[in-house]
Amino acid sequence: MYRKIMDFLEEWKNEEHRKPLILQGARQVGKTYAILGFGRTHYENVAYFNFETNPKLNETFEENISPDYLIPILSHIAGQTIVTEKTLIVFDEIQLCERALTSLKYFYEERPDYHIIVAGSLLGVAVNRARFSFPVGKVDMKTLYPMDLEEFMIAMGEKSLVDQIKKCFETNEPMPSALHDAAMQLYRQYLVVGGMPECVMQFAETRDYILIRHTQDTILASYLNDMSKYNNLNEIKKTRLAYDNITVQLSKKNTRFQYKLIKKGGRASEFENAIEWLCLSGIVSQVYKVEQIRKPLENYRDIDAFKIYVSDLGLLCAKKDIVANDVLYMVEELNDFKGGMVENYVNVQLTINGYNTYYWETERGAEIDFIIQREGKLIPIEVKSADNTRAKSLKVYMDKYKPDYAIKLSTKNFAFEDDKKIVPLYAAFCI
Repeated sequence: MYRKIMDFLEEWKNEEHRKPLILQGARQVGKTYAILGFGRTHYENVAYFNFETNPKLNETFEENISPDYLIPILSHIAGQTIVTEKTLIVFDEIQLCERALTSLKYFYEERPDYHIIVAGSLLGVAVNRARFSFPVGKVDMKTLYPMDLEEFMIAMGEKSLVDQIKKCFETNEPMPSALHDAAMQLYRQYLVVGGMPECVMQFAETRDYILIRHTQDTILASYLNDMSKYNNLNEIKKTRLAYDNITVQLSKKNTRFQYKLIKKGGRASEFENAIEWLCLSGIVSQVYKVEQIRKPLENYRDIDAFKIYVSDLGLLCAKKDIVANDVLYMVEELNDFKGGMVENYVNVQLTINGYNTYYWETERGAEIDFIIQREGKLIPIEVKSADNTRAKSLKVYMDKYKPDYAIKLSTKNFAFEDDKKIVPLYAAFCI
């Protein structure tokens, strides 16, 4: 399956001052699949080492972590000669071996001619909580997210439709109605299936929503297992409580996160470590409110006001036990959840595209779902789950801050009117 990360990996391989690369991301987003696929097509061979399936590997790094000491031993373990420039060395689940992570510093300083990519699903948690000597400045880092809607559509054999969407996004010309309807159908399928590569692959092959739900439940179970395995004992219950409650809060009219909804009398001091664990693991992300619309937005965030979105739409639907047909036909019973689900979808697409997202609201209740910085400009993004595009909040914002333009996402076709770029929900990946 096509993944955009491949373009980045090619650039990394060809860099003159290349550093070892750390590819991080939540479990099951396709890190190993992407690295091995890249290695097999761009190198003569791949030397793959997994610290989870082969715990004895840790012993190799206990005595000496200089490259000249390690390479002969690793060649022996891999059963092949590791050759500079021609072999891709892969360390998987590196969060389980602190010394292996530290060794990257010496590969960079002493033997930069070896090509190394390492992967870790809970690297953020491990580095944050353990005694890690992290090789700051000696490695490149990249986060892999679940597949976005563009990758999903290509996996469904709809590359030409993707090209048409991109063209209409640039020109603001409406899509032909038949193609618009087809893209909306794919968008709703994506809400149910999500972007976990295994689920997308199964859906491309079978179109079986029940099979996919089983796979999603398995992934959710592995997340819960990680919460127990890679967490402080006194934080396990809090982390699970917080995670379970996030999907509940997305059904509220005001999706701002409230600790008191996790449990009666809940406070930040009790649950902030649990929220941090979920963010570091890549399972969720926080979107902070900004108090002023000025650059850099990060300087004006309100640390006490934020929303939390999950990293994958399919897992969100699985966690809420929502039946596929209810989403495909957007039934009325989902009305309370639609707004939060669609906001979550947009945040996923924006995050994958590298944006830091924020939201804005006034004391009188006007709210802009997302503020991003694009090409040096601060752009407001209003999100509607249907074709009702009346946006009083957006008018309040535009009157006050006079942005160059605003983006309005809904089920409506492409257009540009009153300094507002009208974008159908399926084209969020173009932003």
